[in-house]
Amino acid sequence: MSGVVPTAPELPTGEMENQTMSPTAVSDPPPDYNSHFVPGPGGLAVPPPAGLPMGHNVLQYPGAIPLYHPTGGAHPIQYQPGKYPMTNQPAPVMWMPGPAPMPSCPPGLEYLAQLDNIHVLQHFEPLEFMTGYETNNRYDIKNNIDQMVYIVNEDTDDYTRNAYRSLRPFVLRVTDCLGREIMTMQRPFRCTCCCFCCSCARQELEVQCPPGVTIGFVAEHWNLCRASYSIQNQKKESVMRVRGPCATYGCGSDSVFEVNSLDGASNIGSIIRKWNGFLATMGDADHFEIRFPLDLDVTMKAMIFGTCFLIDFMYFERTPSRHSSG
Repeated sequence: MSGVVPTAPELPTGEMENQTMSPTAVSDPPPDYNSHFVPGPGGLAVPPPAGLPMGHNVLQYPGAIPLYHPTGGAHPIQYQPGKYPMTNQPAPVMWMPGPAPMPSCPPGLEYLAQLDNIHVLQHFEPLEFMTGYETNNRYDIKNNIDQMVYIVNEDTDDYTRNAYRSLRPFVLRVTDCLGREIMTMQRPFRCTCCCFCCSCARQELEVQCPPGVTIGFVAEHWNLCRASYSIQNQKKESVMRVRGPCATYGCGSDSVFEVNSLDGASNIGSIIRKWNGFLATMGDADHFEIRFPLDLDVTMKAMIFGTCFLIDFMYFERTPSRHSSG
């Protein structure tokens, strides 16, 4: 008949119950997926990185930055090579190889026996520059290939530093790569209110190596035009003299202090205060170069080395400006 609408054939009661799925029923597993992927040869098994949970076996590609493993159990993060810098770590300090002990050489001075040139680099102190608060001076002593030879630290109390400034008495301690104090330099206080020609107003530096054993002195001599010093042995007998330029602070040029024999006939070495540009006008960040003959007696090298610090305090230790709070 034309008015009858065809309907789907009725199913048996059992089959209809099978089609009615309960919410908790589990469906049949999906059919197997047959792809066209052909596995290649097996490679080396890479163990999972330490600290990762099971199942996080991530390969390390050549040139990739090591994974960062957070402690909260999150997935590891791997940065693109060359995209981000490595973790900021202090650069390792390259020390000069330790020489063998030498007979009749004070312990620690064996380094100087192998050198004819050293550089004295003072640390720049931002706190001192910004606040005017005088801090202890620190120096790095390096050779020509930028290897550390010694470290020099000032050991002066806060009151003395800030009350007397560049005229302060001080103690400088020289340490080697093992942290041993191999040399001590001391400057006593000298009253500058007296006449410059009076001996009690002249600056003096005592050098001890090892600490407690005096090997010599550096004594200032009065001169109308230029800096003048004598380098003395432990008996305060003059053995060398040092003469500076007429203008010790040369703007735009180096300041050279010549080390000569007592009669002035021969030049032994020099202490050169390097002009380091705009940084030299901002604060105390001096750079000295010390030159002496390679075969010079090692104690005399140490005395020239000590003279450099007396020159620095007397002529290049500028008092930082005090900024007003108003």
